[in-house]
Amino acid sequence: MKRFAPVLAVVTAGVLWGIISLFIRHLSAVGLDALQITWIRLAVAAPLFTLAVAALRREALRIRLRDLWMFVGTGIISIVLFNVCYFYTMVQAQASVAVVLLYTSPVFIMLLSAILFKERITSVKLAALVLTVAGCACVAGLSGTSGLTPLTLLTGLASGFFYGLYTIFGRYALARYGSLTVTVYTFVLGFCGALPVCGAGEVVQTVAAAPGLLWWCLGIGVLCTVVPYFLYTWGLARLEPTRAAILVAVEPMVGAVLGLTLWHESRSPVKLVGIVLILAALILPGLPIGRQPAETQEDRA
Repeated sequence: MKRFAPVLAVVTAGVLWGIISLFIRHLSAVGLDALQITWIRLAVAAPLFTLAVAALRREALRIRLRDLWMFVGTGIISIVLFNVCYFYTMVQAQASVAVVLLYTSPVFIMLLSAILFKERITSVKLAALVLTVAGCACVAGLSGTSGLTPLTLLTGLASGFFYGLYTIFGRYALARYGSLTVTVYTFVLGFCGALPVCGAGEVVQTVAAAPGLLWWCLGIGVLCTVVPYFLYTWGLARLEPTRAAILVAVEPMVGAVLGLTLWHESRSPVKLVGIVLILAALILPGLPIGRQPAETQEDRA
């Protein structure tokens, strides 16, 4: 069970990220744009998580200034830039195109991990990556590339690249700090990076005019941000980056299931095949196919 816990943590993170449409629909209905909703997530997550860690484990807030680059990487370079690229692609091209290009991230992670961490690219990993990309394409219902220009193709691939960098920078940070520290400073740096460009004053006015929105802000900040980022970072400390990236690809599958059941989207055979492919990609790395004895990792609480 202890060996399965990191897998469960990463998959649960993907599920919680996958239900974010429940909150985005309510917040966007009042006129908030994607970048503003992203800032709301961080504005809720950063202070709440920091206060909780300060109360429960204050030593986790101590970092060396020379290591700040790691959290600039996870918080600004990854979270902020991936959101900017992702939302731009979604607006300028089709949402399905943006989703598929975002989930090219495991490919970037696999290549960067091979270069930086000397992680072996096995046939099982390659097969799982192929299944993941193909499954995401099917789940999104990608049947054409309407609206896809050289610029949106570039920003779409950049969203996948920056999304994948959270895993890469996180791996460096986790070599020195626990998951609590990494998550806190990721939120704080991400919040600071998004603040100058999000129109925070407009966000505050909108929420103040409709106090009921506060519950949706808390939901997207806690349930879809604090909890999944902590679980994913904790799991990443105990898994190979490529495997973690493949496991968290449950996110688009969950989004598709919500669309099928809650939003009454089309139940096309292609979309159902995509769900099956992503499930297969999640299971494949766990099968004992050509596996070498796993290296033990020191538990970083």
